[in-house]
Amino acid sequence: MLHTDVPTRGEIKALAAEAEPWSVAIYTPTVADTAAPDQNRIAFSNHVRDALGGIDDRHARAALQEEFDDLVDDEDFWRFQSNTLVALATPERVRTYRLPNRLREGVFVGSRFNLKPLLRATTFPQAAFVLALSEGAVRLIEVSSDGGAEETRIPGLPVSAADHARKASLSGRAPKGRIQGTEGRKVRVRQYARAVDQGLRDLLTGREVPLILAAAEPIDSLYRSVNSYPDLLAESIPGNPEQLSAAELGARSRIILDTHYASQLADLHALFDQRRGEGRATTDIADIARAATLGMVDTLLVDIDVTVPGVVAADDGAVTLETESDSGAPGVVDEISRRVLLSDGRVLAVRTEDMPDGTPAAAILRYRF
Repeated sequence: MLHTDVPTRGEIKALAAEAEPWSVAIYTPTVADTAAPDQNRIAFSNHVRDALGGIDDRHARAALQEEFDDLVDDEDFWRFQSNTLVALATPERVRTYRLPNRLREGVFVGSRFNLKPLLRATTFPQAAFVLALSEGAVRLIEVSSDGGAEETRIPGLPVSAADHARKASLSGRAPKGRIQGTEGRKVRVRQYARAVDQGLRDLLTGREVPLILAAAEPIDSLYRSVNSYPDLLAESIPGNPEQLSAAELGARSRIILDTHYASQLADLHALFDQRRGEGRATTDIADIARAATLGMVDTLLVDIDVTVPGVVAADDGAVTLETESDSGAPGVVDEISRRVLLSDGRVLAVRTEDMPDGTPAAAILRYRF
């Protein structure tokens, strides 16, 4: 089993705002097999050595060495890993994230954290909730980005439609005798669906995680008519979910998530083409850097595997390209990403084949230059 702790968008933005004289970002590919924790520890220790070798301030190096030594010596920590370990450290503190994504190894030392590789985990997180809903039962399954799927207990959630109606069955008249038969049953099921929606609010509010409905008709449509969660996906897992295990629901949700993310990317490409025709989209690095500095970028696509060595001027966003990065410091696209995040723009880290024109960066602007 993978053990993950993926940063939220709020955490990413807070990290982007930090500026320390010595900021270290280490990306170490790991294996989750607890029988080989030393393999992960040794790989990370080698990266620590490389990072410390790039720090010429004696006091900062000593403080970082102490923090990294504590982490390396923590045996329990190394027993539980995922596919990539990210360590972000300053002389004052170190933060770690265990990601299900397999990222390239890298060591970056500069005045700010190199966050672009980390953005891959938040671009398409591969996590979701599945609401398995029928008249006879309701379950909420949390599907984690590492492939696991487990039922989440929600106190106060209705047990069934009949239980919510306080009846042995849904046959008979609706409340106050207004409707009976099929229409009466429909009224009660909608009330049950509304109660389920209300019961999920405390858990789901603010999560920004896709919710996938597993339900047959007519309860699928009835739940959608009362749903208040904005990230409920349009595609459902069809049929009665009562006979499906959490693992089976999780596996079926993966197919829907893949389709959902592919559709999102296709929509972004279509929007980029439309905005480019309107003068509000560009792949020119110099223009993107200037727009990011002015807070003009609404959405930024960046190639997770490409680094553009250079610096971006603080005042006007002018780009100075270099032949290679200085001591592994973040490059131009990394700095552009940071500025977009701080101006409440959206940054998506994707593979080369998903980039418009195959360029390192592509921006959709809020307005024209």
